[in-house]
Amino acid sequence: MRKLNFLVWPVLAGILVAVLLLQLFPSLLSSEPQAIKFREAPSIPKSGIGLGPVSYADAVEIAAPAVVNIYTRTVIQQKVHPLFNDPFFRNFFDADSIPQQERIQSSLGSGVILTSQGYIVTNNHVITGADSIIVALKDGREAVAEVIGTDPETDLAVLKVAMEDLPSIALTQSDNSRVGDVVLAIGNPFGVGQTVTMGIISATGRHSLGINTYEDFIQTDAAINPGNSGGALIDAYGNLIGINTAIFSKSGGSQGIGFAIPSNLTKQVMQDLIKYGRVVRGWLGIEIQELTPKLAESFGLKNMQGLIIAGVFRNGPAHLAGLQPGDVMLTINKQPIMNGRKSMTEIARFKPDESIDIEILRDGEKLSFKAVIGERPRTQEQ
Repeated sequence: MRKLNFLVWPVLAGILVAVLLLQLFPSLLSSEPQAIKFREAPSIPKSGIGLGPVSYADAVEIAAPAVVNIYTRTVIQQKVHPLFNDPFFRNFFDADSIPQQERIQSSLGSGVILTSQGYIVTNNHVITGADSIIVALKDGREAVAEVIGTDPETDLAVLKVAMEDLPSIALTQSDNSRVGDVVLAIGNPFGVGQTVTMGIISATGRHSLGINTYEDFIQTDAAINPGNSGGALIDAYGNLIGINTAIFSKSGGSQGIGFAIPSNLTKQVMQDLIKYGRVVRGWLGIEIQELTPKLAESFGLKNMQGLIIAGVFRNGPAHLAGLQPGDVMLTINKQPIMNGRKSMTEIARFKPDESIDIEILRDGEKLSFKAVIGERPRTQEQ
């Protein structure tokens, strides 16, 4: 009996420890990858006309710890002397024997920690071609970042750092942003260190700027300068509205016209890059041409609402649906087509295999078609 007691107590103790561990760490039973957890900002009622807060220090205190400085290093191979670049001179030497030296090119930018798991979003142009990427937190910690994925068409990139106790920023619904809302830009302009500037939202839905393939920018007059790229544009409560990405400037400095990628688009791109390694976009397989007043008149249209289908990719979604070059697209899912670039952006938001209704004008007759969206082919940069 004593021998039996000697065996029973260790077994019971082991079971109790196992139960305790499973209660404290339930993830030990799961073999699935950890879900990406964003902090969503609570809805804030819009206030009426009146005085705003005297200070935005609370908003900055909430958001600033999640805004990081990004330092990149790129190794560039170059000839020892410019004479080696001369084609005539190179004829006398073997290309492999020409001496070269390495030059280190450094650049800087900003980024925003969107999850406590270490995922950071920044601009693609901040880290393009970098051989090493260092992320520096506001609390002084630094870490080497891994590139999870890039999306040149929105100029976004996702990095990850292996660090504990990371702060993260709460995301607000950028679609609810209004012209006139107070915003703050946080970043590392000119490498001077984390800096906060204030302004308002000057416009929303800016596109056709020629900056990115897919554009839906928030415009702000908050001062944005070189080094701010990839930093946070936040509201007066410390929630993320967008990622600062570009400035309109003739001098290279801030002139009161800056652009940020909305948080809703940023979130979708980030989730796709983490899950698929690429951004999954809808594709109709057409080339378009904008309507002009003369073209609209020639088609018998009273206004310029619509797009001319200039080309159709063979066996693409539009071709399979029956669309032809020369057709004028009038509506998509009963929504009038007002702008070509905006309409292509809307199509890209559909998921592959979704069906959409398209109304066209062909030889003066309105026709309806149903097309099944495909996945947009990836560019060489991706």
